[in-house]
Amino acid sequence: MIHELLLALSGYPGTIFTWNKRNGLQVSQDLPFLHPSETSVLNRLCKMGTDYVRFTEFIEQHTGHVHQQEHYSSQPSQTGLHGIYLRAFCTGLHSMLQPYRQALLDLEQEFLGDPHLSISHVNYKLEQFQLLFPSVMVVVETIKCQKIHGCQILETVYKHSCGGLPPVRMALEKILAVCHGVMYKQLAAWMLHGLLLDQSEEFFVRQGPSAGGATVAQDEEDEDLGIGGLSGKQLRELQDLRLIEEENMLAPSLQQFSLRVEMLPSYIPIRVAEKILFVGESVQMFENHNHSPSRAGSILKHQEDTFATELHRLKQQPLFSLVDFENVIDAIRSTVAEHLWTLMVEESDLLGQLKIIKDFYLLGRGELYQVFIDLAQHMLKTPPSAVTEHDVNVAFQQAAHKVLLDDDNLLPLLHLTIDYQGKDIKEASGSREGTTPPQDSSPRDAPSTGWAALGLTYKVQWPLHILFTPAVLEKYNVVFRYLLSVRRVQSELQHCWALQMQRKHLKSNKTDAVKWRLRNHMAFLVDNLQYYLQVDVLESQFSQLLQQINSTRDFESIRLAHDHFLSNLLAQSFILLKPVSI
Repeated sequence: MIHELLLALSGYPGTIFTWNKRNGLQVSQDLPFLHPSETSVLNRLCKMGTDYVRFTEFIEQHTGHVHQQEHYSSQPSQTGLHGIYLRAFCTGLHSMLQPYRQALLDLEQEFLGDPHLSISHVNYKLEQFQLLFPSVMVVVETIKCQKIHGCQILETVYKHSCGGLPPVRMALEKILAVCHGVMYKQLAAWMLHGLLLDQSEEFFVRQGPSAGGATVAQDEEDEDLGIGGLSGKQLRELQDLRLIEEENMLAPSLQQFSLRVEMLPSYIPIRVAEKILFVGESVQMFENHNHSPSRAGSILKHQEDTFATELHRLKQQPLFSLVDFENVIDAIRSTVAEHLWTLMVEESDLLGQLKIIKDFYLLGRGELYQVFIDLAQHMLKTPPSAVTEHDVNVAFQQAAHKVLLDDDNLLPLLHLTIDYQGKDIKEASGSREGTTPPQDSSPRDAPSTGWAALGLTYKVQWPLHILFTPAVLEKYNVVFRYLLSVRRVQSELQHCWALQMQRKHLKSNKTDAVKWRLRNHMAFLVDNLQYYLQVDVLESQFSQLLQQINSTRDFESIRLAHDHFLSNLLAQSFILLKPVSI
């Protein structure tokens, strides 16, 4: 009977120990030579054997590592359970069962050497598994019932490993270490080569825009990101200022990625996940770009082997250490961010590009737009047509020549657009690469004048497109239309003053005096508004931006400073406020 017991505990039931689909292994009821106490001990052992059989069923079902016996094959196929993390979990579970199998082999040797050993000896030798198997079975049942998928398996195993029972904790930590091996392989592919190896959508980074609405724990909001002293809450506030989802409108090779927060284990903070996302996006952009390597160089400064070794070292650790993990991530992020800073600021002349943005989007070249307003006034005061865009661009070129702006390299990158009815249909087949289509606040309605439909596009050169994204350029367009409208009103009031001066020698009446005072009050308001916008807002914020760019060698700090600059422009220019009059 002892050998029958050992076979049953190994997953091979017989006549004494039978298998029941509902209750698992049980001692046969028609055995008169067993005392009730012996039956109780044997059923206790059978419960442990039942857990072992369930484990082997689960492993076979998802990995095929263990031969499944037909007599207890009763589980339907779990079509919703799949993926490499599940296979890793099964591999760890299989390794966890090895001491149990070895214990059964040792018991067989002992019984062959001493036939007088009792059932109590079996119970004594396997006592450690009486506590372990039910706890691990809870994890397996949770994965099966809730269809836990991908990195969520890491979270499930981690939570159950935080108990106070040492055998259970050690066993689940070993399983977790095997599952972490998959995560480190995905991290190495993503952070070192820009490859997102995630066919089953199991990783916490995904291709495509963020789903939004994900809640983050309160304790994350005040944690320092290590980027210019910003906290997680401040970073999210800046990111939430993006008015438009960034689609792939700039370059075909530029793909958008985001965090899949529901897949992120709780022991990896969101700040670390953001760094992982940033590094992978940057490396992926370089890997897909066809510029000459001599110009771009290696974004990791040819330290891929060093970082791969560090990630492999973390993979070999039996326990996950957030400190070591974050130190390695920070080292990779710092290397990438510094290389991007060098490429942006020193090689791509970021400061010069910002000056161009300021001159044309923020009306830094006021004399150019003054001439343009005079030339285009007659063609933009009426509703736009199909030829209006061509006409205003001709006027823009003429205005540039009049103010001696003859930069052959710059002017072809700038293009004025008119968003008239029916244009979207014509542009659906293809758009200008590297430009942002203007988006009117009410695209369903035809614009009343050409001025309301006017927009400016700028063809951004690689790699500045990762800073001047379509969403960023659209925000600049919002500011551009607003500043141009203020400049037009100021110009019209100045024209009224010129007419007033021509008529001052004529006899005036009371209504003329009222008109003069009204014009004077309006001019006072608009002139002060213009001074406030250009000096107190634009110049002040722009100088702060340049100072922050020159004081760091970190691209992420530059991007955050630029986002802050743009959001301050929108806020301090009153653009985000509701209109008090229409």
